[in-house]
Amino acid sequence: MTGPPAGDGRPGAADGDEFGFSTRALHAGQRPDPYTGARAVPIFQTTSYVFEDTDSAAAYFNLQEYGNTYSRIMNPTVATLEERVANLEGGVGAVAFASGLAAQMAALFTLLEPGDHVVASASLYGGTVTQLKHLMRKLGVELSFVDVGDVDAWRAALRPRTKALFAETIGNPGGNVLDVEAVADVAHAHGAPLVVDNTFATPYLCRPIEHGADIVVHSLTKFLGGHGTSIGGVVVESGGFDWANGRYPVVADPSPAYHGLPFPETFGVYGYLMKLRAETLRDLGAALSPFNAFLLLLGIETLPLRMERHVANALGVARFLEGHPQVERVRYAGLPSSPFHDLARRYVPGGAGAVFACDLVGGREAGTALIEALELWSHLANVGDARSLIIHPASTTHRQLSDEELLGAGIGPGTVRLSVGLEDLDDLVRDLDRGLRAAAARSGHSDTPDPPDTPTGPVDAEVVA
Repeated sequence: MTGPPAGDGRPGAADGDEFGFSTRALHAGQRPDPYTGARAVPIFQTTSYVFEDTDSAAAYFNLQEYGNTYSRIMNPTVATLEERVANLEGGVGAVAFASGLAAQMAALFTLLEPGDHVVASASLYGGTVTQLKHLMRKLGVELSFVDVGDVDAWRAALRPRTKALFAETIGNPGGNVLDVEAVADVAHAHGAPLVVDNTFATPYLCRPIEHGADIVVHSLTKFLGGHGTSIGGVVVESGGFDWANGRYPVVADPSPAYHGLPFPETFGVYGYLMKLRAETLRDLGAALSPFNAFLLLLGIETLPLRMERHVANALGVARFLEGHPQVERVRYAGLPSSPFHDLARRYVPGGAGAVFACDLVGGREAGTALIEALELWSHLANVGDARSLIIHPASTTHRQLSDEELLGAGIGPGTVRLSVGLEDLDDLVRDLDRGLRAAAARSGHSDTPDPPDTPTGPVDAEVVA
């Protein structure tokens, strides 16, 4: 499995003078430091910057000139990260934050005001559901959750004050795939933006902006960073949404925080991003540290190589689990048995990511026994690490959800979520087989027949396989 083929017209293709995806993952947003010649991105570990003179300082703070003022708002190391992710996603720019949830909150906070309404997929990360359902409602924003795969449900949920539609490219943990174009059409017909969390797919597997999304958010903590060392988030904007369409006064109207400055009128396609940085990031203060930005950039440099191995291993593990008698269902869109397989072929043809769920025979007891018996898979609340990870969502990441919300998110008592890492596939499968035998014994299903032979060697990661 390789990245986008040369000449296919997409970001990442070697088409004309456009650099390929792997090249841009290494170079976008940065040249060797002009003062020292440093090839790696320097860590600008500073809070603030000396101004040339009083006039330039005033111009910076009035947004008449663009320059570094304070690292809560901008920092050269963080700026390189922002430019690189925006380049890989095909956006006009990006703003980084201290975490994925901070980025997500800031993206919505910038465009919403009390009385507004958001339509969101019911198949979301538990922390996202909690943020939307509780924190947003504290701010006077109403929410409706819909079946991510039912386009008519998205349309029916719209209200006059619906100001955003929100979903994940690949759902957490159910592995559902968003029909980005269809939901974007619903959003745009209503004059609203589609906001997509592309954390699980990464821009290597899918670039939602190409399919109509207006804002893309990431938890940089996951696959983009890739090594479980640093927390961060980012918001990328397409530059194509008309914020001056009369429905977004909070973005387009003259800003009282800048003496009546109208952001979209002044900054054009960068209007929303400037509002996001100069007001939301400035005032909420969820700034990404320069050192974390440096570590995240190191992760992005190897993103294409890692994602190829991640999805190859994930498909191999999913095939093994699908044939195991202790497993009721595997929810991985790379398998032909998945109801999202056709959408995966369309939106993530290079592989359906490396995070998915399966449901065990024996329910909660079986899930507990499996996790306790594993040696290689790490039991922790993260995904997208180079190491393989596993967790029981109902008791951890989605613990705050009600039974009804869990059902809506596709989570049952025996559901376990797997984040497939970069280890040898045979070792991963062998460890799972040992755990599943322990689960069968704990739940009283130890008389089940032996599973099929475990795979050996590399697995072709194409989802069409």
